[in-house]
Amino acid sequence: MTSAARTGTESAPAARAEAREVGNAAESAGTAGAGAAPVDAPLAPPVETPAEAPPEGPDRTEPATESTPAPAPGAAPSSGGTRRERRASFERDTLRATTLERSPLTTTDGTPAGVVHLVAELAPYARTGGLGEAASSLAAFQAASGMPTAVVMPLYRQVAAKVQRLEPVGEPFVVHVGFRAEQARLYRIPPWVPTADSPERRRAPRATVYFIHNAHYFDRAGIYGEGGDYPDNARRFAFFSAAALAALPRIATTPLILHSHDWHTALAPIYLRTWYAGHPFHQEVSTVLSVHNAGYQGHFAPQTMAEVGLPWELFNHDQLEWYGKMNLLKGGMAFADAVTTVSRTHANELRTPGGGFGLHDAFLALRDRFVGIVNGIDQRIWNPETDPHITANYSCADQSNKVLNRRALQRAYGLPEREGIPIFGMSARLVAQKGLDLILADTGFFDLDAQFVFLGNGERRYVDALARVSQRYPAKVRVDTGFSDVKEHHLMAGGDILLMPCQYEPCGLTQMRAQRYGMLPIARCVGGLADTVEDGLTGFLFEDYDAGAFARAAARAVRQYGHPPGWKAMVCEAMARDFAWERSEERYLSVYRGVLAAGWPHR
Repeated sequence: MTSAARTGTESAPAARAEAREVGNAAESAGTAGAGAAPVDAPLAPPVETPAEAPPEGPDRTEPATESTPAPAPGAAPSSGGTRRERRASFERDTLRATTLERSPLTTTDGTPAGVVHLVAELAPYARTGGLGEAASSLAAFQAASGMPTAVVMPLYRQVAAKVQRLEPVGEPFVVHVGFRAEQARLYRIPPWVPTADSPERRRAPRATVYFIHNAHYFDRAGIYGEGGDYPDNARRFAFFSAAALAALPRIATTPLILHSHDWHTALAPIYLRTWYAGHPFHQEVSTVLSVHNAGYQGHFAPQTMAEVGLPWELFNHDQLEWYGKMNLLKGGMAFADAVTTVSRTHANELRTPGGGFGLHDAFLALRDRFVGIVNGIDQRIWNPETDPHITANYSCADQSNKVLNRRALQRAYGLPEREGIPIFGMSARLVAQKGLDLILADTGFFDLDAQFVFLGNGERRYVDALARVSQRYPAKVRVDTGFSDVKEHHLMAGGDILLMPCQYEPCGLTQMRAQRYGMLPIARCVGGLADTVEDGLTGFLFEDYDAGAFARAAARAVRQYGHPPGWKAMVCEAMARDFAWERSEERYLSVYRGVLAAGWPHR
């Protein structure tokens, strides 16, 4: 990770004091209607309204008019009316909605609670990989269960291409991080308002998505960088975390779970327990930090502590110091009430010197505050019986139409329509983690009597190497760097064997989707792959990260494919596996209940 090189000139205690002022102002506004549209404010359906461009930067946020007193930093203007009317408006537009009365999450005294997710990426608005998809699915299923759920993410440039209308939530507010004071503004996707003609969506609550706007930090072509990390990523995500905490009273009421995801939002639990220590609103917020990929931790130079507004005393072995660097993921873990990762096996791996990415001692120190929860997939979308994207639907009971999808896949990629040979497929980022070195090793893998389709983009060395393989085997190998969700559906429906020989895989979603479509994985026995693939039953596992071990697993798969009764039995077993998010959501609910019951140790 790269880091910004600027150092602070303002003391951390002063920055913390200013941050508390922002939070106090935000809470005061929140209890009086902060962030809520007036009760009679029209909310046009977003699908019928052209995109509204947000302000282009901190210097272009709407100023208060002369007839309207400027709000305090972090505060939104009152919506008018009596205190009861303002409170009713606030409760309607935050998590304290009617669904809260039946929330499955409550404190030990029965008080309903909700959850707010902080994420750097979220499907379908802006994402680079599995984090955005996993966070989106978890929030969706939590909301569907009746839990009041919100998600907060940065307002990136590409969001405007996905969202047709954004609604401002209150006035711009000031965020203090380190030695800088900058403006932020909160937006959201307008909530759908039921009518007499269309009341049915009352029964299907959805997560409310909020966006933190600051053009200087987020109006860029990339999320994390362009050809490398942005040099100010520490400040970018510090600003996002600080702004989200300042805006939190506009979004929700307490008791509340603040669920951060990966290093980009790991500063939130740190700020919560330092800047906001003893603050009436924020001390009632419990925290969970999910580690989706511990290979990325947010390493920055020590002087970055001042830039992100943290006191130097936190730069110690138990909190933020890591081999002479500031480690944001480590710090967030130290301050969170609970830490999760995305599979049971990966949780055990992270506790070991060989699998902990240098943080195994920190994971061990968490003890029972650290658990592994396997991600799920949306089985309504990934269902070959109803999938609208594939050529022909099929099921475990009647697999006859799978051959139609196979032929369509071969035609789409210009492969000979041969029968009796397996089609290997890979849908992944073409990076070292995914095991490309094993696939490209000189083991004779591509000499197998089979066809091969690679879907994805990534490091140039792997893209170029696969292109050379396709030139060497023009009748059997295809490489498609233009990934799309629809293409992945086609690959799952038409392919036979999925390639996932990963160096490590915290969870993985592709192997679950593939099994639902009767595409059996060849996978290394690590992380979520070990938790979701059964060797000889639903796929083919191998232990060592070794080209020979991978080649032997591939040969096993080809031999099994040549025995149709045995292959069909494995396909049926794989298609019957339940990878629904509902099971994972229930485990997160258990973690939430635990942290609400235990409370932050330092309150």
